[in-house]
Amino acid sequence: MATGIKDKVAIIGMGCTRFGERWDVGAEELMVEAYTECLKDAGIDPKEIQAAWLGTCMDEINVGKSALPLSMTLRLPLIPVTRVENFCATGTEAFRGAVYAVASGAYDIALALGVEKLKDTGYGGLPNPGSNWGSLQWLFWPNVTAPGSFAQLATAYASKYRIPAQDLKRAIAHVSVKSHANGALNAKAHLRKTVTEDQVMAAPIIAYPLGLFDCCGVSDGSACAIVTTVEKAKEMGYKDFVTVKALQLSLSSGEEMGYNNWDGDHFITTAKCSSKAYEEAGITNPKEEISMMELHDCFSITELVTYEDLHISERGKAWRDALDGFYDRDGGAVPAQVDGGLKCFGHPIGASGLRMLYEMYLQLHGRAGERQIENPRYGLTHNLGGVPFMNVCCIAIIGKY
Repeated sequence: MATGIKDKVAIIGMGCTRFGERWDVGAEELMVEAYTECLKDAGIDPKEIQAAWLGTCMDEINVGKSALPLSMTLRLPLIPVTRVENFCATGTEAFRGAVYAVASGAYDIALALGVEKLKDTGYGGLPNPGSNWGSLQWLFWPNVTAPGSFAQLATAYASKYRIPAQDLKRAIAHVSVKSHANGALNAKAHLRKTVTEDQVMAAPIIAYPLGLFDCCGVSDGSACAIVTTVEKAKEMGYKDFVTVKALQLSLSSGEEMGYNNWDGDHFITTAKCSSKAYEEAGITNPKEEISMMELHDCFSITELVTYEDLHISERGKAWRDALDGFYDRDGGAVPAQVDGGLKCFGHPIGASGLRMLYEMYLQLHGRAGERQIENPRYGLTHNLGGVPFMNVCCIAIIGKY
């Protein structure tokens, strides 16, 4: 009988690059930067790594289709390396591969690394991510954009719960203000300037009601993790280590587009995925037990709606909770985007999931500096890839053993 992943796998090292417009380096240098910190943190010899997973999404403009770039760049000792891709959950998908590999008993120690080099394309947003998705986009819905899709989410949410337009605008503005305040304290963030609510409210509209400060940017970056079993971690002398409590994945089935029971105001996958993650982790009251979160804030409305899909805010009440400071780092009950989130890091797709885990890992070890949360118990990360009506959701929960 399946028993889940709770407390079977320990994270013994993590590393993360500075995110941003890294014109001075390529994807390979970013991999080395993240890996070097991770290896030092774990305190192991590279020869002890028995298998690795590489997460990268935009293969044609990045490192290519195979896993060889990771193996050759890091000079891994002829071990199995697998490349994975799952839209914006790509980094967490690499982590999932490494975690399941050691949990299965196939390997003692495994590496997961995510990387994306997007700025060199010269394209303002995300480029065409491949032939399959591209043909769907250009042939079936050529006028859809990411900001437009998520703007529709915002208007659907406001309409369903009869939220005055100005109140919703203020709520999503607070989401961005909060994230920028956190990102300003993070030396590895791309954007490190605080913003005011007035600045956000007055910013140029990208797709109503989303303005400039409601949209995350595009950047370059890499992050990685080294994992082993709990038994092996104890054998190797690690103490006070972090373990994986839950790791769940949920993909759209087509019901969002094919039936009328979804009204466009939330994410079906996240609501399902989070419930399964809490069950796996043994969490019965996420509002009380989750200490901090890193959510997929590609747009401020995405983060706001996710508060509800995670079963923390009541349906239709997340905008009020945001304005009340419930998700603020200072004084909030469940701080979100404590490192600045996608809003301040940008979104190098293959790296984002592992970057989120890196912040939770630092917080649980008490190494987050000015951003440190007092006595965190569980840290949750959430990735959402695609658009509201067709997406992939991945949720990880980690905590002290």
